[in-house]
Amino acid sequence: MTKPYAEVIGDPIAQSKSPLIHGFWLEKLGIEADYRACHVTSAALPDYLAHRRQDSLWRGCNVTMPHKQAVMPLLDTVAPVAAGIGAVNTVLPHGGAGLSGTNTDAAGFLEPLGPDLAQTHYFRMARIMGTGGAARAIITALADKGFTLVVAGRDPAKARTLLDTLAPKGEHHAVALDHFANPTDFAFDDREDCLDLVINATSLGMTGQPALAFDWSHAPPGSIAYDIVTAPHYTPFLQGAAARGLRTVDGFSMLIGQAAAAFAMFFGQPAPREHDAELRAILTR
Repeated sequence: MTKPYAEVIGDPIAQSKSPLIHGFWLEKLGIEADYRACHVTSAALPDYLAHRRQDSLWRGCNVTMPHKQAVMPLLDTVAPVAAGIGAVNTVLPHGGAGLSGTNTDAAGFLEPLGPDLAQTHYFRMARIMGTGGAARAIITALADKGFTLVVAGRDPAKARTLLDTLAPKGEHHAVALDHFANPTDFAFDDREDCLDLVINATSLGMTGQPALAFDWSHAPPGSIAYDIVTAPHYTPFLQGAAARGLRTVDGFSMLIGQAAAAFAMFFGQPAPREHDAELRAILTR
């Protein structure tokens, strides 16, 4: 390889849409560089980084499961945002300064909520399904934005630990994932001037996985439903929300947002976001 390049690493990695996204932007900008997927097992992670340290053409990598936490002790520096989340999803070379890690997941998650977060609310609440790596970024991001959080996991103790670690301030709650599976007759108020989010941060609903069991009677009026799953694009979770008349945000929003932040770091130019509609059409083929 003679051109500068970046890549995404993980195990498995064949399903990643990152090469398509970054390749699309590189072509639009006419940048002579590549972005590829690289299968890296947990055992091979130290050797992978050791080899890339010596490669002057390497511009960095995105990190996906299962390496977002395992990569951290192998780096020379970790940005405060990544240290706070406890996970790295972007690694960058800094010449003689070694390798640094950061995290663009939180910024990518918040991006489509920007207009909502710019408003003033007397109460903000988010119901977050999931306790994995993506949930860590989402919990951190929303706690910073003044949300009261309800985190639901198969293991409520793990959900509680995440809250205590990532959002120690505030009256947050940990519950079992099936807490939201059955109908509730709770009488929500009209929620005027409130911001309510319902977030699927699990892999449930992904192609080949069962749907997330969530009864929409648990969602206050005016809630925004946000699913980080990208395949399928329009998940059963989002379909259920739309049937209730709720606004939905799909997984491509976070995927493209976090990728754009990394792209600028890798290639020194902002991603050409004016082409988002065309990119989305390609991603949904």
